[in-house]
Amino acid sequence: MSLSQKTVSDPNTRSSVALIDADIICYRVGFASEDVDEALCLARVTELLHDIVYLDLKCDDYKAYITGRGNFRYDIAVTEPYKGNRKDAKRPVHYEAIRNHLQRLGAELVEGQEADDAVAIEASTNGGWIVSIDKDLDQVEGWHYNFVKKEEYYIEEFEGLKNFYSQILTGDRIDNIIGLKGIGPVKAAKILADCKTEREMYDACVKAYDGNIERVTENGSLLWLRRTPNQTWLPPLPVTLNSEDSSGQLSSQTTSQS
Repeated sequence: MSLSQKTVSDPNTRSSVALIDADIICYRVGFASEDVDEALCLARVTELLHDIVYLDLKCDDYKAYITGRGNFRYDIAVTEPYKGNRKDAKRPVHYEAIRNHLQRLGAELVEGQEADDAVAIEASTNGGWIVSIDKDLDQVEGWHYNFVKKEEYYIEEFEGLKNFYSQILTGDRIDNIIGLKGIGPVKAAKILADCKTEREMYDACVKAYDGNIERVTENGSLLWLRRTPNQTWLPPLPVTLNSEDSSGQLSSQTTSQS
């Protein structure tokens, strides 16, 4: 699916559905509830969901997602194992109880990909508030809500693409995706500052990686959040080979795996 297709999140209209990356809730509430019993911890989970959906966003409904088994990114990572730095990471005491409780409250267990892929797919298909504190989701066009900072903001299509290509340059330490040494968000913004199309952003990344297309493609494939089921990111085609809209803006090229 092309990002230039019909927008489902109108910046002038508030959605009535919250799309929640519930993995975040498992860890935030879990680690904050290490010293309390399970019942109180689960009550806090229910209260947080209620506050986000009905009090903060004033939505009528929500869809929550939890990451389950399998992840296509493990087969893509070559430079370093995807999330290889997490193998000994500590989980909250009530981690499994929280996950089970969230599923009783209607959360969907996502297999073969991550919860934020499911959020991105739903937001791109049907619209809705993207509820998370994870910067990865800032590549997705639409309304966003950071429930910790209680901040609402709208990501435009081109802004989302720029956030995505910025991450290709910086990598993602949390997921063990290796970026360019010495390149943080500020330097990445300078590299992409004059880019007017997605192809220009891609070319700027390839230049920054000294022509190493494989590294750029690997990072892009790891960082891209799916907009349709089984979607895989591909580098954008050159202007001469790709269709353009009236503004000359190019859209991310993707394909679907069966």
